[in-house]
Order: sequence, then structure tokens, then C-alpha cells
Amino acid sequence: MSDIPQTTPAAAGPDDDRLLRANLERVFNERDAAQRAAAVADLFTEEPVLYEPANLVQGRAAIAAVAGALLDRFGPTFRFTPVAGAVGHHGLALLRWQAGPDGGPVAVTGTDVAEIVGGRIARLWVLLDPAAA
Repeated sequence: MSDIPQTTPAAAGPDDDRLLRANLERVFNERDAAQRAAAVADLFTEEPVLYEPANLVQGRAAIAAVAGALLDRFGPTFRFTPVAGAVGHHGLALLRWQAGPDGGPVAVTGTDVAEIVGGRIARLWVLLDPAAA
């Protein structure tokens, strides 16, 4: 047995939850390109990386462009909504979310997993849940 004291895992601190929720709202739900770019500059480190299931996106401008293209693709009422508070510790946090048309059926669910450095997102993995059968 380890000599390291055992502790009960805690929920992510309020900053992790605030950061990951702000990413959904201010980046991935923001339709105005200038506001989205400003949010990415505020929430992400200088050289962030976004890992999507089929794509690797590097840099703030590229992340903002990917978010904008996603919103354009799925229509004017499509939005991401957190389904619970973020959990994490020691610079790693995750937030479960769902997305679909506002007031409509859920089209996709998933989890964002972020490496947080200095209070900003350095790397973000987007994990999509398998489609329901």
C-alpha cells in the first residue's frame, strides 16, 4: 500500500467550470466572427491545439474558424449546452455537453477534455459519443 494519503476526488474548481462553459458559449455558440475570435484569444493559450475526431486544429485563428464553420453547417439555432458541471484537477478538466437546434431534439452528445495552463485552454479534445442505434 502507498504511503501517499488518500483523498476523495473533488469536482473541478469554479475556474475550470467557468472556463469550459465559456468555451461552449463564447466560442462554439458565438455566431459573430469578431466576438468569437476575441473569446478564443481570452480563453486559449497563445498556441492552442484542438483535437477533433477527424481533425487536428492548431492556433487561435484556426480554432475560431472551425467553430464558425460548424455553426454555419448546422444552422442558425444550433447550439451547445453543458449537461453537468465540469470535473477535473491538476490542469485537466472535462465538461459533458449536448448539441442540437434550440428547442429541438439533441443531435449529438460528447465531452470536451481540456488541458488548462495558466487559467487558459492549451489543448482541447472533443470526444463525440457514439450515435444511438
